[in-house]
Amino acid sequence: MSKMTRLRERYVTDVVPALQKEFGYTSVMAVPRITKVVVNMGLGDATQNAKVVDVGADELARITGQRAAVRRAKKSIAQFKVRQGMPIGAMVTLRGERMYEFLDRLMNIGLPRVRDFRGVSPKGFDGRGNYTLGLKDQLIFLEIDYLKVDKARGMNVNVVTTARTDEEARKLLQLMGMPFRAN
Repeated sequence: MSKMTRLRERYVTDVVPALQKEFGYTSVMAVPRITKVVVNMGLGDATQNAKVVDVGADELARITGQRAAVRRAKKSIAQFKVRQGMPIGAMVTLRGERMYEFLDRLMNIGLPRVRDFRGVSPKGFDGRGNYTLGLKDQLIFLEIDYLKVDKARGMNVNVVTTARTDEEARKLLQLMGMPFRAN
């Protein structure tokens, strides 16, 4: 068996018993868990300059440790000068050990590097136990070389859980170490 990541170990030893006690789950399998993390980077400038896509996908691959998939426009939109099939973004879906590794780096290294950081918004839940977090630039990750960055590009991080309610998902992420701000 492969070595468990720090965050996964924490989930198994600390989070599962705490959630079982709080929500009264009888089975370990009923306890909410994180199934996947999807990281999206919109590259709107790619309509004018095709090289932007390669740079964005490369940065996303460095951050996540997995090759980014280039996403293409499904429809043509004249106002935005977008044609069907044009590359307009990059995304990565993380599962398993890579997912825990990425979340660990995000929560313990990335987010504290955000300027004037007071915690992430607790309003990012969708009503079904999934959490979305928007990041304004990619420089919070140590994998990105500051000198090679031409422009700050934001990204969305979607954390998909098996929790049925936002309350369960919030508690799960809180126990995993997500720094929510007090509202």
